[in-house]
Amino acid sequence: MHVTVDQDRCCSSGQCVLTAPDVFDQSEDDGVVLLLQDHPDPALLPKLRTAAALCPGGAITVTAGPADQRETEQVAGVEA
Repeated sequence: MHVTVDQDRCCSSGQCVLTAPDVFDQSEDDGVVLLLQDHPDPALLPKLRTAAALCPGGAITVTAGPADQRETEQVAGVEA
């Protein structure tokens, strides 16, 4: 799994920090997102997808590999 942020699209809403504080923080100067981990634990995938969905600027991209996709399907109750 790989996470990227586009700081130019960030509107400093803080939804990412509230959803996944182990992965995101905000700059104290301007509130723009700071990425703490670009390859976080795959167990955080559901929270990261929620953070990306809640981001009003669309600044967060989460790229999951095949193993992460299986995990997402298991969380949703669908067998791979």
